[in-house]
Amino acid sequence: MKPLILITNDDGIEARGIEFLAKQVASLGDVVVVAPDSPRSGQSCAITVTNPLRLFKVKEEGNIKYYKTTGTPVDCVKLAIHGVLERRPDIILSGINHGSNSGVSTVYSGTMGAAYEGAIIGIPSVGFSLCDHSPQADFTPCKEVIQKVVKFVLKNGLPTSVSLNVNVPVGVEIKGIKVCKQAMGYWTEEYEKRVDSHGREFYWLTGYFVNTSPKGEETDEELLSQGYITIVPTSCDRTATTAIPFVKNLL
Repeated sequence: MKPLILITNDDGIEARGIEFLAKQVASLGDVVVVAPDSPRSGQSCAITVTNPLRLFKVKEEGNIKYYKTTGTPVDCVKLAIHGVLERRPDIILSGINHGSNSGVSTVYSGTMGAAYEGAIIGIPSVGFSLCDHSPQADFTPCKEVIQKVVKFVLKNGLPTSVSLNVNVPVGVEIKGIKVCKQAMGYWTEEYEKRVDSHGREFYWLTGYFVNTSPKGEETDEELLSQGYITIVPTSCDRTATTAIPFVKNLL
């Protein structure tokens, strides 16, 4: 039986990244794409609990079936497993995201939210991102790492509760692939006050990432800037184990 590959994203069913990803892995198994009907960036692990979810079949090309839903990326995973697929997928792929998901961006990322959902329910999962926000981004630099990572995970699986976060740089010569840790830091939130065409005020979120990791430390942010594709093993177990002895002093 061929591997069953479930693909989703947070940029929506019409994003170029998800179609590119589906076509890259079509030779490795049967592919089912279930994606939001419009962009859902920044949704993290959100699920829909107050509205009904709609599901529509979009098209079928060869061994790739495309569906869209009105839900979030995590909704897509749950709905696919319980309402679309005839068996559990062998792997879940999320992306390819239009834009980086390095550092603490994974906390907010809908792309990685879907990958975390896979890890939670015991399905090996990988999130792919290209550091280019353009809707017309060229995903060619992702081809080699997609093949390498997906083949490896299909053959070997992943440790319990672990998913992979893969980021591909742009604008630099790619030097190779490195497994590394996530950069630490934070986003500066700057809510810019604007006025719409009807004279009503509103706020638009802007800001930039501040990297607080030590200079020279091999983090995804550092290595991406040097031209490396980065792979960060991430876990849906968010226990800060090193802090347990400290917190025990409360008792």
